[in-house]
Amino acid sequence: MTCAGAHDIKHDTRIGDTDVRGAALRRLAAMTALLLVALAPAPSSAQGAFYTAAPREIAGRPGTLIRYEPMHGAPLGAAAYRVLYRSTGLNNRPIAVSGVVVIPPGPPPPGGRRIVAWAHPTSGIVPHCAPSLAHFVFQQMQGLRELVARGYVVAATDYPGLGTPGPHPYMVGVSEGRAVIDSVRAARQVPGANAGTRYAVWGHSQGGQAALYTGLLARSYARELRLVGVAAAAPATDLRTLMIDDANTAGGRNLTAMALWSWERVYGAPMERVVAPQAMPAVNRLAQECIEGPLDIFLRGMTGRILRDHFLTVTNLPDLEPWRSLLRRNTPGPLPRGVPLFLAQGVADEVVRPPVTRAYMVRTCRNGGRVRFLSIPGGHGFAARDSAAAAVDWMADRFAGAPAPSDCGRS
Repeated sequence: MTCAGAHDIKHDTRIGDTDVRGAALRRLAAMTALLLVALAPAPSSAQGAFYTAAPREIAGRPGTLIRYEPMHGAPLGAAAYRVLYRSTGLNNRPIAVSGVVVIPPGPPPPGGRRIVAWAHPTSGIVPHCAPSLAHFVFQQMQGLRELVARGYVVAATDYPGLGTPGPHPYMVGVSEGRAVIDSVRAARQVPGANAGTRYAVWGHSQGGQAALYTGLLARSYARELRLVGVAAAAPATDLRTLMIDDANTAGGRNLTAMALWSWERVYGAPMERVVAPQAMPAVNRLAQECIEGPLDIFLRGMTGRILRDHFLTVTNLPDLEPWRSLLRRNTPGPLPRGVPLFLAQGVADEVVRPPVTRAYMVRTCRNGGRVRFLSIPGGHGFAARDSAAAAVDWMADRFAGAPAPSDCGRS
């Protein structure tokens, strides 16, 4: 599967093959743990009452606020709030979704502030892995300082089932897209936001998929808002191809395990039909582990080592039902005409391979879209960081009404 979080989950490192390498990795993990303890603030409202909404609170229009509370640590003197808002579940019933809203200082411009929705990469698949609960949530929002400096409100959803009760519909595009759009609606209601109706969406990896689905849903789901552009770094597009590409990598096994665990609970897809019994304990443990930083990647690698030898009992999972249909259902189509697209892709990305992202560009171009394609050095984990400045500039031009550039037709 796809979509690592803060850093690449690379090909198998064969931890423990040598004593020297194992000792070095253990020292690195210990040093990282000490740094995290020393630098991190105390946990916020970890799975507290804030994230739990009664049925009577959930009932209401999508995007309306249920509650909010201040947060500390936002850059450049911005105000920040943890929010709980209403959205629409996969069964089309009201649900609660959490997230973060960041409001820049200073007076709003005429017509209200612009809004940028940040769609985060994989952080986990259980409630305690919500980015709004993370120690370094503001550092995880790539380009946040630049966005605040330009006077934009930033709305960062957790997605359903992260923060709020699960299960999290992992890599389920409609679920992500609705949560992103409703975070924009909710941000407009936070006191002091003074936001208008124009917004852009910016996401990485899983969040890139969420950004694309936002573009696909925007016109039908939120007619009162105007989406000016979609920016995505190494997005998950062709899920079937990406699952095949990642099948023999440590990261691919790790993330496929997360998808299978989630889809069993969301769709009723029977995991025991395709996962070896010896692998089940590791899959269940991986489902409980979050991805916030390098130490998490290291620990998940240790948990998932058994998947090298025992994981899937089939060799053609993407061709078997119901997974074949589910992969197809959650593969985004080309964006509609009139929704410009910015794509950033690392040339050395081994999680989302460059040809897959280029193929999505071609499909969108053939649909009459305008696509700016930015190739950047490096791999998957830092794709958003390394393209954030260009993405923010591109979004600023869309807010300003400048014609969208296009690399369609270029080699």
